Amino acid sequence: MSLKGKAFIVGAYEHPTRHAVDRSLAQLHADVARGALDDAGLSIADVDGFFCAGDVPGWTSQGVGPFSLVEYLGIKPRHIETTESWGSSYIQHVAQAARAIAEDRCKVALITQAGRPRAERLRPDASQLGQAQSACEAPFETPHGAAVTNLYAMCAMRHRYEHGTTAEQLAWIKVAASHHARHNPNAMLRKVVSVEDVLSSPLVAAPLRRLDCCVISDGGGALVLVHPSVARSLKKPLITPIGSGYSIQHLNGGYFDLLASGGVQSGADALAQAGLKPGDIRYASLYDSFTITVLIQLENLGFCPPGKGGAFVADGKLISGEGPLAVNTDGGGLCNNHPGNRGGMTKLIEAVRQLRGEAHPAVQLPDCTLAMAHGTGGLLGSRHGSATVILERI
Repeated sequence: MSLKGKAFIVGAYEHPTRHAVDRSLAQLHADVARGALDDAGLSIADVDGFFCAGDVPGWTSQGVGPFSLVEYLGIKPRHIETTESWGSSYIQHVAQAARAIAEDRCKVALITQAGRPRAERLRPDASQLGQAQSACEAPFETPHGAAVTNLYAMCAMRHRYEHGTTAEQLAWIKVAASHHARHNPNAMLRKVVSVEDVLSSPLVAAPLRRLDCCVISDGGGALVLVHPSVARSLKKPLITPIGSGYSIQHLNGGYFDLLASGGVQSGADALAQAGLKPGDIRYASLYDSFTITVLIQLENLGFCPPGKGGAFVADGKLISGEGPLAVNTDGGGLCNNHPGNRGGMTKLIEAVRQLRGEAHPAVQLPDCTLAMAHGTGGLLGSRHGSATVILERI
């Protein structure tokens, strides 16, 4: 089913906090819900569809958390979905909400995301990302000490081995993010950095250094999608999803390509549904948990051939107005925000800003009508899910 025109994004809001010492997780969800609905010109009473993931307070395998949050927010939904695919969840939710609206299961869909790992002094680790002791692979993998940083470092090492990708090329991804973040008053890291700054930062897991890694932040965000009849009553730009894809990549018993993420399939599916080629996309919000994450996604999504990502990102080519593709013009997870260690929602919000012409003037692309948002839930180098959505302003 084509998604174009079936639903429209009319509300988007990113929480300004990056350190929520005075807000509970439930309050953060309420804050972003209110912000997105205010942006849309709607109220909580209008919401009849709710989409969330495992970041809701009180999440359990029985799903009590979503019910509790629905009550806390004061929503009376006709439809609810609680898909949990970590950082890719919210990009997946956009397509799910559009389909639910098209099938008349709801008319006003709210998607929320929030987290406070910085306030709670939490750090992402493998046990949080599918490596729990009860997982199928735990007896075989846990003894070897898999962790977030060393798995991504393994991908970077493999890319260097196969394609000669250098630390300097990876550093340009951070440099581009910092050039964008300096224009974002809410970004955690607003200082512009150089390639030399990245290469001189402390080594974390070879070849990745501290500045190759994303920030850890609190906060969150929300989106509101509505039926076309509702959208026509609101004075908002008409932004609709026109293509989506989702794919799970796992280790296949050891027979897998370390540099091929689920984005190979999810990106191809989204582009095919939209009837587009990668070169048609002028702006991309790409998951950037590490610099290598961006480089692999650029190749997997078709923006450049496999092995050519290093040259594609070097010399500032990802900076808005400098190269063929602007990436993460809010500063991304590398500099701006990575709330709850889940970056998918903020990728969507900046894509909406670009399509509305509401990004900072220094990074706003002129007449931006197409944007891609792509997220990874789980771990590159291990099992993960990839979600891609293409948005159009019509």
